[in-house]
Amino acid sequence: MKILETERLILRQLTTDDAEFILGLLNEPSFIRNIGDRNVRTIDDACAYILNGPVTSYAKNGFGLYLVQLKETGESIGMCGLIKRDTLDDVDIGYALLPRYWSKGYAVEAARATMAYGKDVIGLKRLVGIVDPTNEGSIRVLEKIGLRYEKMVRLSEDDIDLKLFGAEL
Repeated sequence: MKILETERLILRQLTTDDAEFILGLLNEPSFIRNIGDRNVRTIDDACAYILNGPVTSYAKNGFGLYLVQLKETGESIGMCGLIKRDTLDDVDIGYALLPRYWSKGYAVEAARATMAYGKDVIGLKRLVGIVDPTNEGSIRVLEKIGLRYEKMVRLSEDDIDLKLFGAEL
């Protein structure tokens, strides 16, 4: 189901049909380094990730991570969406693109549309983003969509300190 459309992108709900793409994305060295290893190593793992993560979130929260596709070709390039984490008070915006699509404005375009969707459709009053302090590209995306650095947070005892950015919508 299509959720959003921008000038160049379509964002739609993930399904198990996207497992092969998700397997590749989650095993990109940049994904593991910047976001974390989700231990998705097989198509079955990718199906479980989709069902237990995004699909469960759609049902529980009315939102989640969405597949990002190029409008012109239908090619899958990443994911972007809204995440409600137990350890954060506010909804978090998340995104990840295959490296060959970096520095083309796609992440900002998808994130801006997702932020507007969160405000206008979901009714969010505030949005946050968390990022590894060394991930300068993602920090720039958060700043370009209007989020500002607020504080350092840790999602769990064994996690690293992350920068939390936020904005009132």
